[in-house]
Amino acid sequence: MTETYDAVVVGGGIVGSAVGYHLARRGVETLLIDRNDEGRATAAGAGIISPATSSRTADDEWFAFASDAAAYYPELDDRLRDEGTEETSYRRQGAIAIAIDTDELGPYEDARERIDERDLDSIEAIDPAEAIDRFPALAEPKRAFYHPTAARVNGQTFADALRTAGQTHGLSMLNGAVESIRTRQGAVSGVDIAGGGEIDAEDVVIAGGAWSPAFADDLAVDLPIEPYRGQVAHLSLPATETASWPIVTGFRHHYIVPWPEGRIVIGATREPNVGYDPRLTAGGIEEVLSEGLRVAPGLSEATIEEFRVGLRPVSADRRPILGAVPDVEGAHVATGHGATGLMLGPYSGKTVAESVVDDAATVPESVAVGRFDKANE
Repeated sequence: MTETYDAVVVGGGIVGSAVGYHLARRGVETLLIDRNDEGRATAAGAGIISPATSSRTADDEWFAFASDAAAYYPELDDRLRDEGTEETSYRRQGAIAIAIDTDELGPYEDARERIDERDLDSIEAIDPAEAIDRFPALAEPKRAFYHPTAARVNGQTFADALRTAGQTHGLSMLNGAVESIRTRQGAVSGVDIAGGGEIDAEDVVIAGGAWSPAFADDLAVDLPIEPYRGQVAHLSLPATETASWPIVTGFRHHYIVPWPEGRIVIGATREPNVGYDPRLTAGGIEEVLSEGLRVAPGLSEATIEEFRVGLRPVSADRRPILGAVPDVEGAHVATGHGATGLMLGPYSGKTVAESVVDDAATVPESVAVGRFDKANE
């Protein structure tokens, strides 16, 4: 028997969960289908919400979108709590960006220059003693600045909260695999499910993370996405309360994220050309731990609790790929967030949901799916 919905969302990570929640909240009868792939980025990411300390800040268009995304988090967090969610994991933690070694001084000064150009007055330089006072495990930095409104989030917890809240608005869930998207006369008509099931729908949103390109041929659209493997270490510091410690970012693309009760997350590798291989590797683990201990030697006695790995969907220009697919009515995409999926995901989901509901809603051209077709013309 064929089931019918207004919209189907393919993928249940933080992006797909956000699309499903926002659609359901707008009264759209929505089915979210998820196959829970091993190596999904949402479950592995550290969840830093801080555009100003990201390595992507040199991209003005990315920074503008990311700033809107970070500003949306507190509003969404408050709404989820008002709707009955007890824990979202979102918290403003503050972040320190530090230069430990001489080779990091140039990138540090570049970052400071961009902060000054954007008049980000809340971010201020701090001396080494203050940095260590805020994060006692740190090595003594040569330079440091502090961003008080940087936040962190557990991606899986927040995605769970979005789906649970979405269900209170009528969101339906299906654990399964979409084999293909059906189209008829230039418009989406539904999806085919592995095992023979069919779902009819006028709108389909592809939010499958690194696996999204599997549906590109169905929609005759260019989705230039490559999986990048990111390996992450989870440590614990016995008898140490780390809830108030800030996030630490350096200038070699690694980070340290503290959580309550001594839990510390260190990440991450950035590994292209790995395909869909979610393995932990000796080299990856060595890289993460070596970089973490270079920045914070006070973590040397921490207990290793676990390692995680996620496949990040990195687009050709390192920006998200969002919005309506050209020439296929009812087809939409929400993917390509790379290492910033947890930062951008909820706002991307809202943006795409609005474009599904309202044809007049606009997706910024800098992240719109059609930009790659234009580039190839």
